[in-house]
Amino acid sequence: MTSPIDSTPESRMWASLAHISAFAGLVFPFGSVLGPLLIWLVKREEMPFVDDQGKEALNFNISMTLYMVVSILMIVVLVGFLMIGVLALIWAVLVILAAVRSNEGIPYRYPLTIRFIQ
Repeated sequence: MTSPIDSTPESRMWASLAHISAFAGLVFPFGSVLGPLLIWLVKREEMPFVDDQGKEALNFNISMTLYMVVSILMIVVLVGFLMIGVLALIWAVLVILAAVRSNEGIPYRYPLTIRFIQ
């Protein structure tokens, strides 16, 4: 577990929103990437905690999008159906957990994440 860092209530709120905004993917295509991207781009300069958590949310959701594409391709061999369900459950649980931790001021690190943005 990562230790808490100095963060203001406002930066904790924006960091939590960066994680929760991934649920926009349930409404429109690629919303799970665009939501965290927009929050990160707007707030990264003024709030270091949002910069850190926004990159984390963005990297995780890009990674999960790639894993879903692979799962969809694996439907041909019938394994993809199971993979899609498991990935969707893992995604939802981890996004909620990250939002809660960020709201507490604790930087969250997602597992299964490819670090595209450093």
